[in-house]
Amino acid sequence: MPRTVLTGSRIRDRRLAMGLKQADLAAQAGISASYLNLIEHNRRRIGGKLLVQIAASLQTDATTLSQGADTATLEALEAVAEQGADTHVEADRAEEFVARFPGWAAKLVEQGDRIEGLEQTLRGLNDRLTHDPVLSEKMHDVLGAVAAIRSTSSILVETPNIDADWRARFHANIDTESRRLADTSAAMAAHFDRLTRDDTGFTTPLEAVAAFFELRGFHIDEIEQHGEGAIDGLLDAAAEFKSRSARRMARIVLSLYAEDAKALPLEPFTRSASALGYDPAALAARHGVDMHTVFRRMATLPRHPDRPEIGLVTCDAAGAILLRKPPSGFSLPRFGAACPLWPLFAALRSPGMPMRQLIQSSEGSYFTAFSIASPVGQSSFDAVPVIRAAMLLVAADAPAEEPVLVGSTCRVCPRRNCAARREPSILSQKG
Repeated sequence: MPRTVLTGSRIRDRRLAMGLKQADLAAQAGISASYLNLIEHNRRRIGGKLLVQIAASLQTDATTLSQGADTATLEALEAVAEQGADTHVEADRAEEFVARFPGWAAKLVEQGDRIEGLEQTLRGLNDRLTHDPVLSEKMHDVLGAVAAIRSTSSILVETPNIDADWRARFHANIDTESRRLADTSAAMAAHFDRLTRDDTGFTTPLEAVAAFFELRGFHIDEIEQHGEGAIDGLLDAAAEFKSRSARRMARIVLSLYAEDAKALPLEPFTRSASALGYDPAALAARHGVDMHTVFRRMATLPRHPDRPEIGLVTCDAAGAILLRKPPSGFSLPRFGAACPLWPLFAALRSPGMPMRQLIQSSEGSYFTAFSIASPVGQSSFDAVPVIRAAMLLVAADAPAEEPVLVGSTCRVCPRRNCAARREPSILSQKG
């Protein structure tokens, strides 16, 4: 049902909320009660002077009655309805539902936001638990100590007449492994405690650099204005770069940012990107730079209502993610274990060949994915080439043709029947 048709429902709900009788409102508006009854049941359209008179009697404005005061709630409710692909909902009656049951509508939206937030938290925890190097090392030590204790104790239980000297050795082994287990467990507890207390909680330099860029929206005004001369000040002021290794890695990434900004100054590049429809190949040709430089520069453009959402992912030849800028509507895992269907990985099979693919994320958003893989540094006959790939994501409208369906990572991808799935999803699945 069109939204404008439901003006009568809003009038009725407003009248009942004020405790006003239908006959009284009709008298104030100068119409019959039967005619108002038809209006309230959406059987007669209303507008103009009559709508203004009724709005005044209901102590509100005509726009609220004709368009609804809960447009944001309606849009959010429609988004919630799209999340449950397996459940049929009467989406065409969403406006009527919001008008008649605003409290329930707001509650559903609140629950939808909470579920989305919990899923995002789950993705973050999954990334941390899966890729935290400290946790991985400590868990390996714990399992090793437990296996050694179990093996030694089994020998003692199954061999009651064992020689006293061997028994003493086994007891010593159990004591040693028990102490190692206790020390490792204490170290794990300290590690989690440190992550809880720290404002950053970074486990690797790469994560610290990623957090620095995410906090600033991947656009560094200081470098845009002052170039490489701003890097030392940024490193000194950033809480993310407490360790020497994080500071060293950040300097490399920020220096590359400064080089890109020098090669492609922000204002002229922004104009070119808009004029060329954010086509990275056309931008590379116009400005005489390589595709990787254009990809990185497009990812650093500040968000703007007239500019599409732009994301970027880079990886090495092993598929480990090195840099990630997630666009709205496409969750990206922090490190590795990404969806194998990404065009990023297809580019690794054909270095130097640019690829373009229309994709749809598991959140339902559409993107044009531009991908290319290239050698890093100067090639040599005596050295193994180092290949890195990049994938630029530019938001696209709903296409006429079928896009490639991709996810974030298997563990948090709700898609069913995916031939590339490595492990079951911990989220509810959809077609």
